[in-house]
Amino acid sequence: MQSSSKLFPVALISAELRGDLTEDVYLLKPNNSPDPSVELALTRLGRAGHDGARGVPVVLLHGSFANRRVWYTTGGQGLGAWLARAGFDVWLAEMRGHGLSPRNRLYRDNRVADYARYDLPAIAAFVGEQCAAPAHWLGHAQGGLVLAAALGGGYLAAAQLASLTLCGSQISRLHGVLELPPLIWAARLLLRRREQVVAGWVGPGEGYEEEPAGMVRENLRWFGRFGEGRQDWAAGLVEVTIPVLALAGAADRSAPPAACRQLLERFGSPLREYLCLGRAEGFAEDYGRAAMLLGGNAHNEVWPLLEYWLRHQRLPERR
Repeated sequence: MQSSSKLFPVALISAELRGDLTEDVYLLKPNNSPDPSVELALTRLGRAGHDGARGVPVVLLHGSFANRRVWYTTGGQGLGAWLARAGFDVWLAEMRGHGLSPRNRLYRDNRVADYARYDLPAIAAFVGEQCAAPAHWLGHAQGGLVLAAALGGGYLAAAQLASLTLCGSQISRLHGVLELPPLIWAARLLLRRREQVVAGWVGPGEGYEEEPAGMVRENLRWFGRFGEGRQDWAAGLVEVTIPVLALAGAADRSAPPAACRQLLERFGSPLREYLCLGRAEGFAEDYGRAAMLLGGNAHNEVWPLLEYWLRHQRLPERR
C-alpha cells in the first residue's frame, strides 16, 4: 500500500462519513524511537462536502487514562466535532497504546519523555506536511503536560505551533495522598511489577482506559522536578514565545487553579491568557477536569470560548 506521507510510512486505515462529518484515520509508523514497533493513530475530522476547503488546523491531545473520545464521542459530539463543524481542520492524536494506537512492544515502559521526544514531533511533522499553516495545539490534563515537555525540552519546534492551549494541566503537584514521600516510594515499588494501571487507580473519575505503568512511575519521580536526566523541561519553557492559554477548573483537585497558573507563568510568551472556570468568574458551575470538556454546561460555556481563542488569540470579554 502506498504511504500517505513522504516522511515515513503512513497508512489510511479508515475513511468514513459520520453524518455531517468526515472521519479519516491514519496510522503513523515514524520509526524514530528505540522501540520500532510504535504506531500512532491520528484521526482527521472535517465537514462533509468541504474537503477542498480545509480550515485552520487544530491538534487535540488527550490526557492520561483516555483517548480520542474525550474530544469526539461515538455519537459525533464533543469539542473536536464542534470545531470541525465550525470549519477547523481537526486532528485527534492518540498516544502509543491508547485508543486506535496499538500497544507497542515496550508498552509497560512508555513514558512522557517518549511521547515528547519521539511521538509529538512525528505527529507535528505529518500534520505540517498535510496542512498549509502551523497548527494550534490543545492538550487536556496530561496531554498539556506532554506538550510542555516537548516544548521545554526543545523536541517540538515552537514554529510548528500557532498557539498552545492547556486545559487542566500542571507540573507541580501530585495527586492527594501521593504527596507524602513514603507513599510515593511504596507506589513506585508496587508499579515495578505491573504492565499497566487501570483507570481509577489514582482516584475516582480518573479516565476510562488503562495507562502504562511507566507513565505513572515517571510522574511519581517528578515530585519537585519536571525533566529528564540533567534536562529541566520547566526551565526550557522560558524560551517558548507562542501564544498560550491556560484553563483551570475551580473544582479540579488534581490540577488546582494555582498550579495551572504556575505552569502558564513559566512560558516566555508575551501573550499569555489564564481563566479559571468557576462560579466566581460567572460560569454556571465550578468545573472539574473532565467537566470542562465533557460536562453538561461545557458546550454552552467552554467550547465557544475555546473557539473564540483559536480564531482571535484572545479571550472574549465576559459580562
